[in-house]
Amino acid sequence: MKLLIASLVVFAGTLPVVAQEAASTKSVPDKYRVKFEASCGDFVIEVDRSLAPNGADRFHELVSAGFYDECRFFRVVPQFVVQWGMNGDPKVYSQWKDKEIRDDKVKGSNSRGTISFASRGPNTRTCQLFINLVDNERLDKLGFAPFGRVVEGMQVVDKITAQYGQRPEQMQIESQGNEYLKANFPKLDYIRKATIVPVK
Repeated sequence: MKLLIASLVVFAGTLPVVAQEAASTKSVPDKYRVKFEASCGDFVIEVDRSLAPNGADRFHELVSAGFYDECRFFRVVPQFVVQWGMNGDPKVYSQWKDKEIRDDKVKGSNSRGTISFASRGPNTRTCQLFINLVDNERLDKLGFAPFGRVVEGMQVVDKITAQYGQRPEQMQIESQGNEYLKANFPKLDYIRKATIVPVK
């Protein structure tokens, strides 16, 4: 159990002091959808800002910036989660990895298909995310606040390759980006493009 939960923790040497306030909410709608065009197929996440406004705002900011394009699903633990959010360009990732947002109260549950930010402790969420592959209510008490869920293509999420498990090393991804992942884990599924789309 400890090993699995540890997989949601973002690598860090020293915990920096929280210096970033919540992102501006002026252009973030109460609900919005993000379409992920991935190597294994497409899926859509619907975000509900009322669940976790800080998380929803940061997600909108990152998607709008194209941050998740070409990101690899670097950690996939069957019957637990699929995790991503380390940009393939180390220079880009370095601009975001310490840009922390404050915690949201946990209003929803980490049920199958929901999406939450990974963290390394209180008020340390930045850009790494995970989708729950099963009901993981035990994560609720640990402060992981879901801000949306997969509304189309959960079968695509289920087939994201898990052959490398938790082997990719975050330190190596941080320093070498996709160059490291392509050379050592060539069959990792990845996001071709993430786009904000209208809510149906």
